[in-house]
Amino acid sequence: MSWMGRIIGSLALAGILVLPAVAQPSLTADQAVQMALEHNSQIINASAGIYDARGSLYRAYSGVMPSLSADLSRSGSWNENKPGTQAFASFLSESPLRSRGYQTSPSISGMWNVLNLSALSSLSSARAGMQSARWRLSATRSDVVLAARQQFYEVVKAVRLADVADAAVRLARDGERRVRALFEVGSVSRSDVLRAQVNTSQAVLDSIVAVQSVLVQRGNLAGLIGVEEARMGQVDTLLIVTPRAYDEAALLSEAEANRPDLKAAAAAVRSAKASALAARLQRLPYLSVSASATFNPTSSSTITRRDTLGNEVDYSSRSEAKRQVGARLSLSWDFFNGLNIDASNASARAGLLRAQDGYDVLRRNLASEVHEAFMTYQQMLAGENVARIAVESALENVKLIQQKYNVGSATILELIDAQVQLQRAQSQEVSALAAIRVVEAQIERVRGIKE
Repeated sequence: MSWMGRIIGSLALAGILVLPAVAQPSLTADQAVQMALEHNSQIINASAGIYDARGSLYRAYSGVMPSLSADLSRSGSWNENKPGTQAFASFLSESPLRSRGYQTSPSISGMWNVLNLSALSSLSSARAGMQSARWRLSATRSDVVLAARQQFYEVVKAVRLADVADAAVRLARDGERRVRALFEVGSVSRSDVLRAQVNTSQAVLDSIVAVQSVLVQRGNLAGLIGVEEARMGQVDTLLIVTPRAYDEAALLSEAEANRPDLKAAAAAVRSAKASALAARLQRLPYLSVSASATFNPTSSSTITRRDTLGNEVDYSSRSEAKRQVGARLSLSWDFFNGLNIDASNASARAGLLRAQDGYDVLRRNLASEVHEAFMTYQQMLAGENVARIAVESALENVKLIQQKYNVGSATILELIDAQVQLQRAQSQEVSALAAIRVVEAQIERVRGIKE
């Protein structure tokens, strides 16, 4: 089997070639984006960050909300042959031979930090952290959408370039056959045949490289959207570009209002400021209230003694109460706890510096990022226009050389060169179209448009 036969067979097995009868619909860019949003590891990690932030929020709530607990205890004590004497006022008596005691105490207790400024500030920090985590998830989704679209159009470009390379191989082989035929009748030299062979070999090599690029790009896309490459199926290779009129000032305004990463950074700064305040407020006293209630507590005991005749006599007692209630109001001040407060302050200040710097970097680079995306789009549009005109020019040149060749005023090598130039121009046009779609996705991400 020839090299091209193997290439075509590999493409057919991989589901890359477009066959007349397609068993399943082609994968579109929107479908690839949806699959990435469901299976991409970055999305999963960002979603896990939501649960981490929620846990921190619940812990912060526990510092300002009352706590309530219920307890049911049953205790007993037994003493056997305990020697010694017991004193009651001025009388001495021998210790009992045996004693047994039981207590049952069902109780409810609660505590509430009614005024703890540090805990209140920690709650504010946790709320801002929750908002930051949600915005980070949204920002991650935007990044994944951009990455999925970029990789999808890399696959489209690779497939389209493989098609162009395959057509170049067919043209090169056809030209080589013509040159050989002319060489056999003495119309061209041996060097022309060798040149045709070199063109064919180069075309075959380019086609092999193009097929390898298709397989690599498909693998990258499959990994990004979280499916097996063999199950991904065909990719919709249709490239239709409709130029859009973007206004740079409007893009910047949208980015400032909608960018989720900017909102996440702002929320992180608020969280860090509240955390730093909570660390400073730990030096202040705090007020707490605690209370407990025991319902129907019972206590019973039995003591065994010897009477004057030496006989063992049991003395039993039992006590009950309807309710026992207690409460306490306490003012606490941790004015020194082994530099733990100082350590908390240092860590909080470090977190605030990092959060503020992260926000400042995003805010500072926002205008340049928007400008870069806008100018890149204009550049890609101009490049596509040049590539389209180049294809038209190369196509006209092929027609002209073909007419000259038909009347004998051009050689077969000139015709082959013109056809090769047409294939190259078509490749550049495909790359330009794919680049425009990628930049469009980048602009959507820069302006903060949700998927």
